[in-house]
Amino acid sequence: MPDSHPSTHHGQSHIRMPMTPRTVSLPLDRTTNLTTFPPPPSPSPSPSPPAAAVSVVPSSAPVTPLPPLTSFPPPLPALGDAPPEAATNAVLVQSVAIPPEWKEREVKGIDFNDFAGRDVTVPELIKGMTKMGFQSSNVARACEIIDDMRTWRDPETNTPATIFLGYTSNLISSGLRETIRYLVQHKHVSAIVTTAGGIEEDIIKCLAPTYLGSFSLDGATLRSQGLNRIGNLLVPNNNYCSFEDWVMPILDTILAEQQASRNDPRIAEEDKLVWTPSSIIARLGKEINDESSVLYWAWKNDIPIFCPALTDGSLGDMLYFHSFRASPARIIVDIVSDIRRINTLAVRAKASGMVILGGGVVKHHIANANLMRNGAEWTVIVNVAGEFDGSDAGARPDEAVSWGKIKPAGRGGRGAVKVYSEATIVFPMIVAATWASHREDGEGVEKGKDRKEAEQVLANSPASSTTTRGG
Repeated sequence: MPDSHPSTHHGQSHIRMPMTPRTVSLPLDRTTNLTTFPPPPSPSPSPSPPAAAVSVVPSSAPVTPLPPLTSFPPPLPALGDAPPEAATNAVLVQSVAIPPEWKEREVKGIDFNDFAGRDVTVPELIKGMTKMGFQSSNVARACEIIDDMRTWRDPETNTPATIFLGYTSNLISSGLRETIRYLVQHKHVSAIVTTAGGIEEDIIKCLAPTYLGSFSLDGATLRSQGLNRIGNLLVPNNNYCSFEDWVMPILDTILAEQQASRNDPRIAEEDKLVWTPSSIIARLGKEINDESSVLYWAWKNDIPIFCPALTDGSLGDMLYFHSFRASPARIIVDIVSDIRRINTLAVRAKASGMVILGGGVVKHHIANANLMRNGAEWTVIVNVAGEFDGSDAGARPDEAVSWGKIKPAGRGGRGAVKVYSEATIVFPMIVAATWASHREDGEGVEKGKDRKEAEQVLANSPASSTTTRGG
């Protein structure tokens, strides 16, 4: 049968296959060129060579055997009796000689076996946290700094340090309000900076309670029920209605007193009544007349409360509504007088301490006042903010040093620390271990004096008359 050959049928090409398969015998002593498929890749950058030939070799050619399976992969070379020098040098780096004074810095926690058979006091707990590390050591350091600032006395006048306390509104909404009230009630602080919520929430709690809720409660459901959520706290909206009912008549009186003063020709222009945020706040503290209130004790003890953001809250809402109610008359609030007042407190202080809970306006307003005296001697900051975003809330004390708001160590600074913690967790412990501690060992109020004697010294000191009541 002849080989198949192409032929054409009606303009189409087709192949005619042989009817009987043929066996092709290749002599073993010659090479037959067969085109390989697929063709091998051509090396680059040389031009493509002709198709490679397949060589058919005689069956008698020697064949190299494959290696046994046990030799793949090949065995690792022997390492010898010693580890590699590079690994040794990397892992076993020698330390410098440890200074002898580091003996006092050995990490060690509280051993509750030392208190077997009795309760552990808060000061003992804090002392046991001093060398524990992380934020526990910062809490203990905060207590040391507060003890130093609150017991310091000017060697010439015996005047105590001026202590600025700052806190955000959420802390008044929380149960930390009672801790803050304690400090103000017993004159442990000289001046306060807070936000509008820190004012109104204190008043509102005198009118109606705030309740524990949950962080996970649905916002839309709460809105339909007239319940406002602050973290895991719930404030019925009726509370703010009660606040409106209470505050509006007081705003009427404040406006009437302002108008009467301005219209009285017998009063010199410089003596006419001018309301400031701090004087309005003092008036609210006087009017609420409730010993559970921070504002009440601040008014009673002549401790000014500054609020540069007075309108940023429900109190601002009330001032807004009142401006329509009293139109065209309007309450005029002078903020410049307050900035003069807080800055003057800082400038005239024999020594200054800052205790700041939270961040934002309360933190910066206090720090900026202390810039006027080239920095505070003591600083304790408690919040959870990080500094990666450049916020003032997240800034560590060292950043404030760069601005002149905190004195550095060696140049008048006596201690600064930031405790990274939510304030309701640690601040009650800090207060219990410092201001509220009844120790008589000299680590507290004054050596050789008990709490009542120390408070009498504070009441009779020149600092007790350095502030004036607003309103």
